Amino acid sequence: MSRISVLFRTTAVRLSALYLVLFSLCAAFLVFYVTGMSERLLQQQTRDSIAAEVTQIADVYDRAGINGLLRSLERRARQPGANLYVIAGPNGEILAGNVAALQPGLLDDEGWKSEPFRYRRFTDESRAERHVALAQVLVLDNGLRILVGRDLQEPEKFRVLVRQALMVALGIMGLGALVIWFGIGRNALRRIDRMSEASTKIMAGDLSQRLPTSGSGDEFDRLSESLNAMLERIEKLNEGLKQVSDNIAHDLKTPLTRLRNKAEAALADTEGSNQSGALEQIIAESDQLIRTFNALLMISRVEAGSAVAEMSEVDLAQIVADCVELYEPLAEDKEMRIEAEAAPGVAISGNRELISQALGNLIDNAIKYAEGAENPLIRVEMMRSDRHVVLTVADHGPGIPENMRGEVVKRFVRLDESRSKPGTGLGLSLVDAVMEMHRGSLELSATEEDGRGLAVRMVFPAVAT
Repeated sequence: MSRISVLFRTTAVRLSALYLVLFSLCAAFLVFYVTGMSERLLQQQTRDSIAAEVTQIADVYDRAGINGLLRSLERRARQPGANLYVIAGPNGEILAGNVAALQPGLLDDEGWKSEPFRYRRFTDESRAERHVALAQVLVLDNGLRILVGRDLQEPEKFRVLVRQALMVALGIMGLGALVIWFGIGRNALRRIDRMSEASTKIMAGDLSQRLPTSGSGDEFDRLSESLNAMLERIEKLNEGLKQVSDNIAHDLKTPLTRLRNKAEAALADTEGSNQSGALEQIIAESDQLIRTFNALLMISRVEAGSAVAEMSEVDLAQIVADCVELYEPLAEDKEMRIEAEAAPGVAISGNRELISQALGNLIDNAIKYAEGAENPLIRVEMMRSDRHVVLTVADHGPGIPENMRGEVVKRFVRLDESRSKPGTGLGLSLVDAVMEMHRGSLELSATEEDGRGLAVRMVFPAVAT
C-alpha cells in the first residue's frame, strides 16, 4: 500500500493522471456531440422526407380529388417500410390509415408537430405499447385532416447504437490509457529507486558508482548523464587530492629536511666561513618550495574555474612567438635550437597567461629532457583544421614510454625517480588542467618512428569564423 502511495506522488503519474482526466472529459464531450449531431441530422432528414411526401399528396388531391387521394394513401401505406398515414374527419376521428391510435389533440392544428408524438399500430399486441414518430398535418378544404409521419424507432436505434459504439471504443481507450499510465508510473518509480540506491552508495563514499541509464535518452537519462559527469569530475579531483597527499610527503619532505639540515649546519658554523654559502643554498631550496606551492595553487585555481582564468579572444601565433623568444637564450646555452611555425591570425577563446605558462612548461621540459640528444632541435608548430587548433611541441630526447603517458600528467609523477633533474613534477599537470579548462585535450606521442622523442599536442576547439 505504501508503494502505491509513493507511486501516486511521482510527477510522471500525476501528469499521466491529469492527461487521463482531460482525455475522459474530451471523450465524454465527443460522445454527446456525435450522438446529438447524429440525432439532429436524422430528424432533419425525416422532416425533409415528410415535407416532400406532403407536397406530393397535396398535388394528388389537386389533380384527382378525394378519391384519388384515398387510393394513393392506400397504395403508399401497403409499401414495405411505409410512413404513417392517417385520414381523419374534422372532429379528429380516424377514418383510414395504417395507425390504430394517436396521441390526443395531435390533429387539432395544421402544420409540423414541434415534438415527437406517441402512436399505436394495428399490429401491437398490447394497448400499452407505444411508438414515437414525427409528422405533419395537412387540412383539406373540405375539413378532412391528413397526417403524414415517420416512425423514429430506426433513427433512435441508430442513435443508441452510435452512442454505445462510441462508449465502448472510448472505454477501451480509457482502460488502455489507465494501464499505460500505471505502467509508466511503475517504470518511473523503479528508475528512481535505482537512482536512489546508487546515490546511497555514493553518499556512503563509493564515488565509483554511477547513476543508471536506460539508453532511451529521456529526461531521466539526461539527468543521470549530467550527474555522472559531475561524479566523474569529483572522483578525479579526489584521486588527485589523494595522489598529492601521497606524494607531498616524499617530494616536499626531502627539500624541507635538506633545508633544515643546512640551516642547522650554518648555525653550528661558529666561525662563519660557510654561512654565506649555506644561506644561498637555503634561499635556493626555499625558492624551489615556493615554485612548487605556486604550481599547486595555480593548478587548483584552474581546476576550480577561478575568476583569474577569464576567457577572451587570443592570438596563438603571438603567444608562440613570445614563448619561443623567451626560451631561445636558454636553448642556446644548452646548445639546442628552437624552430617555430605558426600561421598568423589564428585566434581562439582562452586565457593568454595560462596558455603562455602551459606552452612555456612544455618548451622548458623539452629543453630539460632533450639536452644532449643527437638531434638538438625543438619544434613548435601550430596547425588549424575546421574544428580544432593544434599546438605541438616536439623534441628528440629519450621520450616517454607509451604505458607511462597517462601517468606523467598526474601531480608529482616524474620518470626521473632519482630526482636528479630540477623540477616539481607539476608541469604537465598544469598543462592538462589548462587544456581541460579550455575544453581541449592534451595528447602525448613519440616524435620518431623508433619511439624516441616526445611530441606534446595541445588541442583547442577552433573559433567559428
